[in-house]
Amino acid sequence: MKDLFYSLDLNLLRTFLVLSQELNMRKASERLYVSQPAISQALQRLRNHFGDELFLKSINGLKATPYAEDLAERITPYLDGLANALNTQNVFNPSELNRTIKIALSPQVLCTLSGALVQHLKKEAPNLDLHILNWTSTTLDDIAKDTIHLGINYDYPSAPKEVSTKELIKLDGAVIVRKDHPIKLSEATPIDFSGYEIASMLIPGWNDRVSYTAEILAKKGIPHKVGFRSEFPMALIDVVQHTDMYFPSSTNFPIHQYPNLRMISVKVDGEIIQQTLYSYTHQRNRKSDLNNWLHTLIFDLLTEQKTLHAEIRFPNII
Repeated sequence: MKDLFYSLDLNLLRTFLVLSQELNMRKASERLYVSQPAISQALQRLRNHFGDELFLKSINGLKATPYAEDLAERITPYLDGLANALNTQNVFNPSELNRTIKIALSPQVLCTLSGALVQHLKKEAPNLDLHILNWTSTTLDDIAKDTIHLGINYDYPSAPKEVSTKELIKLDGAVIVRKDHPIKLSEATPIDFSGYEIASMLIPGWNDRVSYTAEILAKKGIPHKVGFRSEFPMALIDVVQHTDMYFPSSTNFPIHQYPNLRMISVKVDGEIIQQTLYSYTHQRNRKSDLNNWLHTLIFDLLTEQKTLHAEIRFPNII
């Protein structure tokens, strides 16, 4: 019998894996820093080696054959382990990082964390080429392809199997309104917002169809209406400053930076609503020193913000 392992150039396996992830010749060539003809030649060698077409042309690029899908699933853990073994340093030192790292943040987190995160990363890893991205509908797929190193967002139960999920922190819910909003309460319940429209944060893939706040109000039988939705925090902030709409957010929102806005704490059935943030990374990176460092750094920054904003809001209590 032909030995499919020892008779194969292992560089071809890397090409195969990238093709199975991208399903696009051009994108695969860009990731591997080779020409498209080189990818085509490698694919032909793979087809001859395995005796299967592996990838067929489709409208959107390539479609993997059942054999290729099964092969990719079986070899991925081993190639990921090999990559980790080769890339692991004996002692992790952030100051020695000299590479590009892309971090995708949900819109809610983007408006509260990005400044502090960039400041700390530039201080601890001055040679790092940092890209902070807004979370989009393709972010989970990009993490599964390992083109985005880390993502921070709420819970996505349907994340691809290549993506590792880890709980980060629980954020306390709050509502942002203009300073002279008719609701004068510092702490409110859902019924207090009846009659006012919601300015809802749109997080791709998480609440595309319905506002999370609208769901809560619907369960309580409280009349409600979503007046505006956007993926961009600044658009929501601008709308709230000029209308009676309210913006459901968290106590981590930097309210002290917006003198025209006010924060209202909200309790449902006597309890503060909490939303759990998670970090998302490729399975191969879940135990890496880099990923552990980033996860811990972001957790610490969010925790510091939570404490700081509580001190600003309740100076006589804390």
